[in-house]
Amino acid sequence: MKKSIRWGIIGCGAVTEVKSGPAYQKTNGFQLAAVMRRSKSLAKDYAQRHNVEAYYCCADALINDESIDAIYIATPPDTHKQYALRVAEAGKVCCIEKPIAPTYEDSKEILEAFERAKVPLFVAYYRRSLPRFNKVKELLESGSIGIVRHISWHLNKPANDIDLSRKYNWRTDKDIALGGYFDDLASHGLDLFAYLLGEFEVVRGVGSNQQGLYSSLDAVSACWAHKSGATGAGSWNFGGFSRKDAVTIYGSDGELSFSVFDEQPITLSQPTRQQEIHIENPQNIQLYHVNNIAKQLFSGCEHPSSGATATHTSWVMDQILRADG
Repeated sequence: MKKSIRWGIIGCGAVTEVKSGPAYQKTNGFQLAAVMRRSKSLAKDYAQRHNVEAYYCCADALINDESIDAIYIATPPDTHKQYALRVAEAGKVCCIEKPIAPTYEDSKEILEAFERAKVPLFVAYYRRSLPRFNKVKELLESGSIGIVRHISWHLNKPANDIDLSRKYNWRTDKDIALGGYFDDLASHGLDLFAYLLGEFEVVRGVGSNQQGLYSSLDAVSACWAHKSGATGAGSWNFGGFSRKDAVTIYGSDGELSFSVFDEQPITLSQPTRQQEIHIENPQNIQLYHVNNIAKQLFSGCEHPSSGATATHTSWVMDQILRADG
């Protein structure tokens, strides 16, 4: 592997402005060298504002640019497979925004393409790299709450202005994301739970469209069991009254509570004490994730979010939504 890796972004939209794009510029050994967007003027604007030397309005032109070593795909999920297969064919390192693809079958196809090409594939489930969630993992592995018995997550959000206006939103188009906001948001938490508690073994779910504001589901519930023996349950509703994002892990000797999305303290409850642990996220939320890509490519340290782990998460999502597919 080269001592310096030149990255290109396919889809330099909102998610890349602060969350991810600058992380590639701040990581030692990485250079954000090119960006692509279908609108050439918007690609040029992004490049100029972020001091990126090259910009394209054609994905193939970026993928086939011999000066580019690696590609970050940051487009909506329905285009991930078409771009990822081209990147694999070009033999370039790749990171794909989550979820890896809208379906488990597409996810497997992407994973197999990179395995055949013998090229590293990463997926932007960046919570696996964040210090706050690695603190949770450390507490679990140290036995702070004993043997894990159960994990519960409830995510509740009111309909937003776009939903109420009935304007088109790809996130709630069932042909792109059957589960709607569940696909976009729940995948983060479910992937994190696989990281914290090990792979899922049995998963069941049910979904419905309670509001009729868009074509995808707006309410989903699920239950599952991890291979470790711990059970789990989740509910995700996007037409509720209030915002709530609460996870509790119940152990034989204590409990851990935290939020997947909100920057709330981790709460450790034990028989004789309760402790709050505050850990802030970085400004560029994907910074540790991108740093870990560099560690694997330069030092051989295994990244926590690979194509294989993300494909397992796709399987979990598929199992939950299967009855409504």
